[in-house]
Amino acid sequence: MATFRSASVLLSSDGTRTPGTAALFAEPARKGGVPPWAGDFRPANSAGNGPKSPIGKTFTLELPDGSTGKVVVQGLKSGKGGVVLALMGEDAPPF
Repeated sequence: MATFRSASVLLSSDGTRTPGTAALFAEPARKGGVPPWAGDFRPANSAGNGPKSPIGKTFTLELPDGSTGKVVVQGLKSGKGGVVLALMGEDAPPF
């Protein structure tokens, strides 16, 4: 299982950039298909709570090396450590 954790940016369709940290993982592909991947995105303190009403919306996740991947926000967790968005990847993992 491949893993990735680093500073990242979540881009919305209107061009809004939300900086934060992504923790992503990918499982091995099944029968030669695209490996499924998912993870969490924690908006930086300067970004507040991140995008408004993000659940079910598609975003572009940009990694520090410039690679990108499409993600859908599956859920939103709010707690003592701040807001965390649960992500599901749509194409091949960008990491």
